[in-house]
Amino acid sequence: MPGPLTPNEREQFLVQPHIAVVSVAAGPDARGARPPLAVPTWYHYAPGGDLSIFTGAKGVRARKVGLIRDAGVVTMTVQKHDPPWKYVSVECELVGDDQPPKRDQMLRIVERYLPPDTAAGMVDGELAHPGSQLVVFTLRPTRWTSFDFS
Repeated sequence: MPGPLTPNEREQFLVQPHIAVVSVAAGPDARGARPPLAVPTWYHYAPGGDLSIFTGAKGVRARKVGLIRDAGVVTMTVQKHDPPWKYVSVECELVGDDQPPKRDQMLRIVERYLPPDTAAGMVDGELAHPGSQLVVFTLRPTRWTSFDFS
């Protein structure tokens, strides 16, 4: 029967390697209020714990990093793309901002999406670029919304 997921169901759903969309307030610009910035990202989550994401702080990604730091809060949404559809949306507060990140922090995230050798190579390649200015954000869930359409 369709309805919200239980706390255990939503945590087990987030443990799966879905792509998340992270949304953060964009603040005003010369024309007034801007809509939120929403970007897809890889993440790590263990039941009962915090979420973590990483990104670069250079180029186009620098805006995302600045907005997350300024707002101190984000919303992360994960959905199942095939029927029966379900989603989990979690509001989070920023509790950690590691720049530069540790290798194991990045590897925990990337290993969810790539085979171990490929993940290690990607992380080592990212860390080898001194100008990449990588950041790992740790996000603490504060409010959950979810729904299972099955």
